[in-house]
Amino acid sequence: MRIAVISDIHSNIEALTEVLRVSEHQKVDRIVSLGDIVGYGASPNPCCELVRSVAEVTLLGNHDAAVAGRMDYSYYYDAARHALDWSANVLTDENMAWLRSLPYTYRIGEVGFCHGSPIDPKAYEYIFALEQARELTPYVEELPEVTFIGHSHLCRAFAIGNGEVNDVVAQKFGIRKGYKYIISVGSVGQPRDYDNRACFVICDTDARTVEYVRVEYDIETSAQKIFDADLALNFGKRLFLGV
Repeated sequence: MRIAVISDIHSNIEALTEVLRVSEHQKVDRIVSLGDIVGYGASPNPCCELVRSVAEVTLLGNHDAAVAGRMDYSYYYDAARHALDWSANVLTDENMAWLRSLPYTYRIGEVGFCHGSPIDPKAYEYIFALEQARELTPYVEELPEVTFIGHSHLCRAFAIGNGEVNDVVAQKFGIRKGYKYIISVGSVGQPRDYDNRACFVICDTDARTVEYVRVEYDIETSAQKIFDADLALNFGKRLFLGV
């Protein structure tokens, strides 16, 4: 089975459309969304509607939770908080109800899915460095063989086994027996690893492989929509830089 794992779309319909086009070409069997459909970008409704139509399941990201009234975001910085307020105002009732219904976690056999750290999904803790991955070692027996996460917008993978936690640095790699993996899938709509292409992951459960896939999209159009909306200009500018 080939699973496309997408995350952190952030209202970027141009990036999402291209990612889904490529995933269809790659003949994936399922699409799982790790959340943060909304926030930052200018197309929350089209993104919600497209994800609803193609994903087997969508998880609740922190931006989705904020917009849907399922978490306090008063401590967010001004521009991000304003983008969430703006999104809440433009979302249709149907899309808002959908966000309010989303789960925190999902599992297919030995493959798990979560937006942030799987230990306390509602806390939305980050895992993007070895120190954070090491904090999972006391819980390793509870984890599925592979756990896909989003939230950081970074492409990072960690293997936990034999009392060690190691980085996995490869665009495509195999899942080795005896290890547990935490795999951050990057971002569809707002990459932050200095590569401005949209990113998602394909997991092949039969071949036991994980592959990061980068996709070019129409950044100019996506950014211009942000510039034209009542949103912080930096949310559009950073798309060109991938930061």
